Amino acid sequence: MTNFISVLKILRPKPTTRYLYLVFYGSSLHTYLLSLSITIHTQTHFLSLKNPQKYTQIVEEIIVRYNKQHKECYALRSVVQLIVLVAPITSFWKGIMSSLSRELVFLILQFLDEEKFKESVHRLEQESGFFFNMRYFEEMVTNGDWDEVEKYLSGFTKVDDNRYSMKIFFEIRKQKYLEALDKKDRAKAVEILVKDLKVFSAFNEDLFKEITQLLTLENFRDNEQLSKYGETKSARGIMLGELKKLIEANPLFRDKLNFPSLKNSRLRTLINQSLNWQHQLCKNPKPNPDIKTLFIDHSCGQSQPNGARAPSPVTNPLMGSVPKPGGFPPLGAHGPFQPAPAPLPSSLAGWMANPSVPHPSVSTVPIGFTPPNNSALLKRPRTPPTNNPSVDYQTADSEHALKRTRTFGISDEVNHMPVNMLPVGYMGQSHGQSSYSSDDLPKTVVMTLNQGSAVKSMDFHPVQQILLLVGASNGDILIWELGSREKLVHRNFKIWDISVFTMSLQASLTSDNTAMINRVTWSPDGTLFGVAFSKHIVQIYSYHGGEDLRNHLEIEAHGGSVNDLAFSYPNKQLCIVTCGEDRLIKVWDAVTGAKQFTFEGHEAPVYSVCPHFKETIQFIFSTATDGKIKAWLYDNMGSRVDYDAPGHSSTTMAYSADGTRLFSCGTNKEGDSYIVEWNESEGAVKRTYNGLGKRSVEVVQFDTTKNRFLAAGDEFVIKFWDMDNVNLLTTTDADGGLQASPRIRFNKEGILMAVSTSENGIKILANQDGIRLLRTMESRPFDASRVASASIVKTPMMTMFGGGAAAANTSAGPSIMDRVTPMPSMVVMNGDNRSPIDVKPRIVEEAIEKSRTWKLTEITEPTQCRSLRLPDNTSSAMRVSRLIYTNSGLAILALAANAVHKLWKWQRSDRTSTGKATASVIPQLWQPTSGILMTNDISDTNPEDAVSCFALSKNDSYVMSASGGKISLFNMMTFKTMTTFMAPPPAATFLAFHPQDNNIIAIGMEDSSIHIYNVRVDEIKTKLKGHQKRITGLAFSNVLNVLVSSGADSQLCVWNTNGWEKQTSKLLQIPAGRVAAPLAETRVQFHQDHTHLLAVHETQIAVYEAPKLESPKQWFPSETSGLITHATYSCDSQSIFVSFEDASVGILTSSTLRLRCRITSTAYLPTNPSLRVHPLVVAAHPSEPDQFALGLSDGGVCVLEPLESEGKWGTSPPTLENGGAGPSNTNATAPSTTDQAQR
Repeated sequence: MTNFISVLKILRPKPTTRYLYLVFYGSSLHTYLLSLSITIHTQTHFLSLKNPQKYTQIVEEIIVRYNKQHKECYALRSVVQLIVLVAPITSFWKGIMSSLSRELVFLILQFLDEEKFKESVHRLEQESGFFFNMRYFEEMVTNGDWDEVEKYLSGFTKVDDNRYSMKIFFEIRKQKYLEALDKKDRAKAVEILVKDLKVFSAFNEDLFKEITQLLTLENFRDNEQLSKYGETKSARGIMLGELKKLIEANPLFRDKLNFPSLKNSRLRTLINQSLNWQHQLCKNPKPNPDIKTLFIDHSCGQSQPNGARAPSPVTNPLMGSVPKPGGFPPLGAHGPFQPAPAPLPSSLAGWMANPSVPHPSVSTVPIGFTPPNNSALLKRPRTPPTNNPSVDYQTADSEHALKRTRTFGISDEVNHMPVNMLPVGYMGQSHGQSSYSSDDLPKTVVMTLNQGSAVKSMDFHPVQQILLLVGASNGDILIWELGSREKLVHRNFKIWDISVFTMSLQASLTSDNTAMINRVTWSPDGTLFGVAFSKHIVQIYSYHGGEDLRNHLEIEAHGGSVNDLAFSYPNKQLCIVTCGEDRLIKVWDAVTGAKQFTFEGHEAPVYSVCPHFKETIQFIFSTATDGKIKAWLYDNMGSRVDYDAPGHSSTTMAYSADGTRLFSCGTNKEGDSYIVEWNESEGAVKRTYNGLGKRSVEVVQFDTTKNRFLAAGDEFVIKFWDMDNVNLLTTTDADGGLQASPRIRFNKEGILMAVSTSENGIKILANQDGIRLLRTMESRPFDASRVASASIVKTPMMTMFGGGAAAANTSAGPSIMDRVTPMPSMVVMNGDNRSPIDVKPRIVEEAIEKSRTWKLTEITEPTQCRSLRLPDNTSSAMRVSRLIYTNSGLAILALAANAVHKLWKWQRSDRTSTGKATASVIPQLWQPTSGILMTNDISDTNPEDAVSCFALSKNDSYVMSASGGKISLFNMMTFKTMTTFMAPPPAATFLAFHPQDNNIIAIGMEDSSIHIYNVRVDEIKTKLKGHQKRITGLAFSNVLNVLVSSGADSQLCVWNTNGWEKQTSKLLQIPAGRVAAPLAETRVQFHQDHTHLLAVHETQIAVYEAPKLESPKQWFPSETSGLITHATYSCDSQSIFVSFEDASVGILTSSTLRLRCRITSTAYLPTNPSLRVHPLVVAAHPSEPDQFALGLSDGGVCVLEPLESEGKWGTSPPTLENGGAGPSNTNATAPSTTDQAQR
């Protein structure tokens, strides 16, 4: 060892050397590691790696010069690999301050606090960056010590680290600025504006201008956005609540918000133990010698000044009394702090070898457990779900996109956070102890379902959260609706087409046509689910609500048992991942069933798979029955990870709901079970949770919920843990009767849990919220088309005043400007009053009998529904050309034929606590204080003859609109025109934002072409040509990666969004005897499954299956209703709202295209035959499935909802077992009370 130290003496680097060299040597990187640090220069920073050749030359010089002077040394000659790492010294010290050094800092913090060195405590917190003292932070904010607040924060984050950090600093500086204005200290306000707030102008210049304009006001509360700003104390309190949520959601503060649970005076105890140990080494230990100093070791020799014996720390502590801790008691609420585990045989390199093979989604970043030196990946949080839950995997733009500023362009809402001046809430999961308690766990048994066979796997629907999918040991598949305790679907094991299988499998199934289910799971959006069987096969079903279950794919996936199945979304394409007894992992296209990848490398049957992603890296963890864990990229280049699960157990892996924490649970052949959390930075076990029993009969199953709790079925009970505490939190036996290792499953909100019983049943457990939900469902008649209101998920936004943010949470996202999208959260789906347990499947005769008694719901009187004509004090009576709800559901935007936009906003009140649009509360026709209107450019066109179109950004901040002239981009907050572009001819006739990149817009044109336009760089990427007349509709599919266009030529075209090639086209089938108008509009809209396509034409409603557009299902209105003027899906896609020329509105059940309710004009329009008013456009509320709005020919807008006592628009016609509707008149000239469905 001393020979290697001499390397430092041999090489005399110049004083200007500013580099850190870490030399790895030895016959293997895994056998020995020596780190030599050369830090001649005293500065605390290093140059970046710009000249690798120079560094290599220096290292070679070390070896050459060393070998010349020390030829007897053979160690360096055996060097087979030499790596030079250059890094900032700060990163170096953070690296070497490993677990013990970090814990020493906590011990010092405790000591300083006990000794009342308060300033030193907080200084060390800031300088070490290990513990963020939220109590101290709250105190500084409350007192308005803004400089100290920012100084303290600087130890943990900088302004530009990530979007959460930027929002934190923005809120603080904004509050400081407003307080200066409130004190009439203009000079101070100007200083803050220039010094502190100017940095944010690069991200939103308009926001900075509006903040600047506050200087011109006598009272900044005259600004509408700040009108509710109260006095200073309350404003600080509101801001503090928002800051705490942002800090808790910021990944840079992860593991820094909780002080470890330490015994009192832990550092003193350790020193006493050390002195005792030293005393034991004394040759002639003296009784009770005097210890005078800690600066030198203790010895009992006569000449030694430190000769006292150290008594036991328990019986006689030497270092004074042990005071009670003064500052940290509440911070250790998560139980004992667990020391970091010892280093494992292989470090991160063992988890993830550097992938040297180029791959489009890989770049140079390893996957799986995050590399310690990859600061970008550590700092940037994961992307949030969009309004389509299936698109859960998104890609992040490069950082430079954030820094580019243009006078024209909108924020990239897929990857960046919008910046505006509206009050906003913050969504997210807090890891703070105060967020949840054990009372939030579902532990009350509310029902028992008689399954009839042993339960093998369960999964709650991701959107309709009272639907439970169950797979049984006899191969049965069931879907339970918990509100009514009814079996909606019951399928026995059956091969769909045995002829497509291999001969060996055909022979096996012929001799034994039975199979057990190993796994059932829903796709992310709940439109598909997969079933893995014990015999070779995977079946994929498409689910359309209620009893409508259809065969989708049947795949011979593996040789032997298929042990696990999961959905993933690599390269923006929904896929199925399977594993099996044949030791393989395979990836399949979820649409076509084509095999895409096969991963080989396991030496035992593969037990489970866990697809996940980090930033742009898509990967799959797999575990085998021999306890091996491997990870794979989607590239067929072999495993990146080869590691052992705890106890070499058969293990399942799962991430927390927010994707930030990784857990595994498994049982080995000896019956020992382990449930652990992994440290992704080190590839090591971070926590091993206590409480699992020994000698488990089966592999213990587990689940996670609320980013807070773990649960496992073990020893005939359900065991719960707090994720941050290794000790068991609580247990429940669910009133007894559970299996030894029961299957368990939480629903998405964590308010319900399903657990299997020993008598082939399922018990449903609930907390108070779950009980309330189920009681609500029990009070309603069953209607498969009814889905609950969607909750609105929002990302943080910079606002002028965040007063309305108290109740919301914060969702993670990758950078500064993320989109805000609605996301379905809960079902309002229920059943009838049948027997709660033994509900037999409906039979055809029963359905036919019901069809004879079923009657179309006719609404003809105002008292039969809730309707509201929105107030309008403008003189304009121009027809409404376009109509849309904002994505938040809080407002309605209309575009009239005179090119003027109107915006109605609902306010929070006693009657509408959410502030969502409703027919029960009159909204305000909103205008900014400037009084300006959003008016489109009309050039030289006649507005009456122009085709109007608009598209709303996902965060409701911008609207892009045209009325025959240039396309205008408006700020929805200020109504200001941000820019205009694309002057006619040709004029734009339809606009649609790309669902994954809000800077890409598809623009349909008057000349029948489609322009794919990039807003950020202001250029047309490509032009699509395939129609003969103007474009009247555009719709993107997130799942299929296609754009569907429709035109006045009654033609539909499908375009691939990857290369923009046309895939197919189809002409609408106009019914016999009817002639379409020469320029009749055809509109298109995708179902929420992004596969079924609604086409709306004046003669019909048609539903196609994309991308082939084959075998459309069509519905033709009666001639007495007149032509169709418009139609749209409800927000849950279970209904279609259709408006007619005779002013009536029809509601169709989308799965069957059966008319179930008809609303006549007399129900919502005043009686005045001379006016002949009728609806021209229909808009569906984004989260209320039974609310819609009508844009009328007289310029009015009406909102319609069913009566609260009814809750829905009519009842669906009974459905026969074969999926067809009951008796129906398909004659095109039938009375209007009958619908016409035909395939």
